[in-house]
Amino acid sequence: MTRTFYIIGITDERGTELPVETVPIVARSRIFSGGKRHHDIVKHMLPAAHEWIDITVPLDNVFDRYRNCNADIVVFASGDPLFFGFANTVLREMPEAHVKVFPAFNSLQMLAHKTLLPYHDMRAISLTGRSWKALDAALIRGESLIGSLTDKQKTPAAIAARMLEYGYANYTMTVGECLGNEDERISEYSLEEAAEKTFRMPNCIILRQTDKRPRPFGIPEEDFAHLAGRPKMITKMPIRLTSLAMLGLEDKSVMWDIGSCTGSVSVEAKLRFPELDITAFEIREEGGKLMQENCRRFGTPGIEMITGDFMETDTDAWPQPDAVFIGGHGGRLKDMVRKAAAHMHGNGTVVFNSVSEESRKAFEEACAECGLQLCKTVRMAVDDNNPIYIMKALKP
Repeated sequence: MTRTFYIIGITDERGTELPVETVPIVARSRIFSGGKRHHDIVKHMLPAAHEWIDITVPLDNVFDRYRNCNADIVVFASGDPLFFGFANTVLREMPEAHVKVFPAFNSLQMLAHKTLLPYHDMRAISLTGRSWKALDAALIRGESLIGSLTDKQKTPAAIAARMLEYGYANYTMTVGECLGNEDERISEYSLEEAAEKTFRMPNCIILRQTDKRPRPFGIPEEDFAHLAGRPKMITKMPIRLTSLAMLGLEDKSVMWDIGSCTGSVSVEAKLRFPELDITAFEIREEGGKLMQENCRRFGTPGIEMITGDFMETDTDAWPQPDAVFIGGHGGRLKDMVRKAAAHMHGNGTVVFNSVSEESRKAFEEACAECGLQLCKTVRMAVDDNNPIYIMKALKP
C-alpha cells in the first residue's frame, strides 16, 4: 500500500497546541512516531490506544517498522521537518510514500526571534551528525551571519575551539539552550569564552562577524611556512594559480594533492573553492606538519592530510577524485599516474608540473599507457628559475 506520512513540526514548549489542521489527523490515527522527547510533549494529545515508534539509530530499523505498518503514520519532528529534518529522510528512504508537512519555527528562527536579529541573510547549516564541511566553507567564504544546529560532539565549545584554531576569532557566538523550555537560556559570548563553557542540550548557535578576515588570492611563496633550509621547495605562485586553473576546480568535488610538501596548492585551492574535498598526500613527516601550520595560518580547515608514501597508501578508503595534482613523484611518476588514474572518476583531470625533459616524457608516456588524453601544456618561467611545463590530461 502507498501510505501517507503526516509530519508535524513542534517546538519544545510544554503545553503547546497542535496546528488546527492536524487535530483531526491525530484523532483518527493510531500509529505515531518521533523521538522520546517528542513523545513526552505530545502523548497527552494522542488516542489512548496509539502505537508509538521511537526514532532511534540505526534508522534502518525504524524504516523497517514503517514499511510493515498497514496504516498512515503521524510523525512528530522538531521545528521545520524540511529544515535538516526528518521529512528529508522519509523522502529519501521511502520515495513512494505520500508526505504532508506541517512546519513550526525551527530552532535557529526561534533564536533569531528571541534576540530580535534579522536573519534573512543568515547562512544556515547543520553540524548534527555531519562533518565540519559546511561550517568550514561558510567561514572561508567570510559569511557575516552563520546559524548552526549542533550535536553532542560538535558543541558550541567545540565549534568555538575549531574556529580559534584556524584564526576565525572575528565572530561572536550567541547560544540558545533548551529553547521553548521554562529554563531556556540565551547568551552571547566571545569565542574564547564559549570554548571554555559547557552547554545544555539541545542547543543551537548564531555566529555574527565582527570584522572581515582577509581571504588571499595568489599567496606569495614567502608567506608560507617552509621545509627547514629549503625555502624554494614550493610551487611558485604563478605556477600554482595556473595549475589550479587547468584543473578546472569550479566543477570538481574531490581533489588529490600528491606530494603536497608545504601544502601551498591545497591551501590555495581550498581558499578559492571551500566546498572542495581535498586529500593531500606527503611522504615527509615534516611536510604533514607544514600542511597543518599553513592551514592554520591561512584559515583552511578541512584538508585531509595523509603522511606516508602515496604508492604504499591504501587509497580505497578515500573519496574518488575528479581532480589530481602531482607536485612530487620521487622518481615513480608513471606508477603514480597509473594509480591516480585507476581511482579517478571519468572526465577527471590530472595536472603535473614538469621541471625536466625526462619527467615531461615520462608523464606523456604514462598518460598514453593509462588511456588519459594529454590536452594542454603551458610553458612558464618565473624570475630566473628554469622553465616549467604545466601539463594537463583528461580521463575520458
